[in-house]
Amino acid sequence: MRHTDRNDVRTNLLGAEIAWQSGRVREATEYVGLAAIAQTGDPDLACGIMDGLLRAGDCVLARKVLGRPPLANTDSPQLLMRVAGYRQQLGDHPAALESLERIREAGGDTPDSSYYRGQQLIFNGRLQEAEAELESCLQARPEHGRAAQVLARLRRQTPENNHVGRLQEGLGRVTPGTLDHAALEFALYKELEDLERWQEAWSALERGNGVMSRRNRVDVVRFGVFLEQLLARCASSTPRAMREIAGPLPIFVVGLPRSGSTVLERMLGNHPDITAAGELQDFGKQLHWVADTHNLFHTEFLRRLPGLDVDALGRRYLDQTGWRAQGKSFFVDKQLVNWMLVGLIRAALPRARILHIVRPAMDVCFSNWRTYFGDTHAYSYDLSNLAAYHQTYARTMAGWHCAFPGEILDVSYSKLVGSPDETIREVLEFCGLPHAAECVDISRSRAPVATLSSATVRDGLSAPASSSWLPYSGQLSNLRGVVERAETEHPKA
Repeated sequence: MRHTDRNDVRTNLLGAEIAWQSGRVREATEYVGLAAIAQTGDPDLACGIMDGLLRAGDCVLARKVLGRPPLANTDSPQLLMRVAGYRQQLGDHPAALESLERIREAGGDTPDSSYYRGQQLIFNGRLQEAEAELESCLQARPEHGRAAQVLARLRRQTPENNHVGRLQEGLGRVTPGTLDHAALEFALYKELEDLERWQEAWSALERGNGVMSRRNRVDVVRFGVFLEQLLARCASSTPRAMREIAGPLPIFVVGLPRSGSTVLERMLGNHPDITAAGELQDFGKQLHWVADTHNLFHTEFLRRLPGLDVDALGRRYLDQTGWRAQGKSFFVDKQLVNWMLVGLIRAALPRARILHIVRPAMDVCFSNWRTYFGDTHAYSYDLSNLAAYHQTYARTMAGWHCAFPGEILDVSYSKLVGSPDETIREVLEFCGLPHAAECVDISRSRAPVATLSSATVRDGLSAPASSSWLPYSGQLSNLRGVVERAETEHPKA
């Protein structure tokens, strides 16, 4: 420990921030852990501790801090908003909704708190209440684009019942180049497409993607080179023995966003031995700690890779995630971007199951292009970047299959919804679990779901929306040529 008072919360938080900014993840984690142990009655400092713990990936300690009086007993609308965010990050969506409802009771409602409450109502399956909440938010602030795009996705719009006029009003008031500006364009696209006003819909989608592309610069070529190097290093490593693990085992679901992973997770979550834990950041967070860097996609990380303590990586991951299984033998970790880290998952957790959800190239790529992700998945907002990213994904997944034959199961989304019983049997057999007939009825699950499919997935299985890109085939001809060529060259993806 450096020269500081171990019991001084403020000093330890400052030390954590300095260490983090310098790239010393382990030191930052040590400092914030000391701040948490020392405790505090100051709610602002308690929030600082929570921010540090979640950034460091210590969810176990974060749950304890969240239950202490400064945050658990607050009546401050501003603090309740932060507490709701922490609970959402920890996957406790009923508690997050409760915090947001307390804001209203305290008389501190704002359009933002109304928006977040609407979002949590969706996550918790209360869709009619969510629609009313989002409508209320937009009546107070028509330019609230994030609320508008969530509302647009709740149902299919009709000529008699849509929000096109209000969306155009919001676009006339919104600050150009903002997240709300982009989200309003995506919402307008969705509603115009529902009305089959194809050219207007494409124009709105193009404008929304343009705003986000200018906000989020990404070097997909450099990213592809990095993954080639990571794949080569992981593929050449010596296979490790399957060691015993005390406690629940993870089932990783990997792939591209909008590939059907929520349906697969809901099916698995219906099994009596499996808990659907959601999109966990724990593997990446613990990889940051083991590598002692907050920048994984960098040559410095590759340099440190040979000396990586993969046993510590696996142990820390399990220590931070075991509680999510809720006493069951398996839990689903549906952090899709873990497709990049399959080799490290295999090294750290040889007994983990890895499922790769697969959807036809044009379907999944267009679904990415049409989706508002906020400031994440930056590749998706530019068609050239999207094509290059898909190529990298296809090449990398084919490489993981080659390096680890038989250890990754491709799950076709089309087959999952077309022949659910047969497909889930294959999945459960791969996971070493007995068949459970109740898995296929995803409408029976009352568990929260915090993905972009959170509204539609509650209606049960439906045929995949294949070829939804066809009305825009002329505008997408270049993308189609690139991704279909990659699909032919790397059929495992």
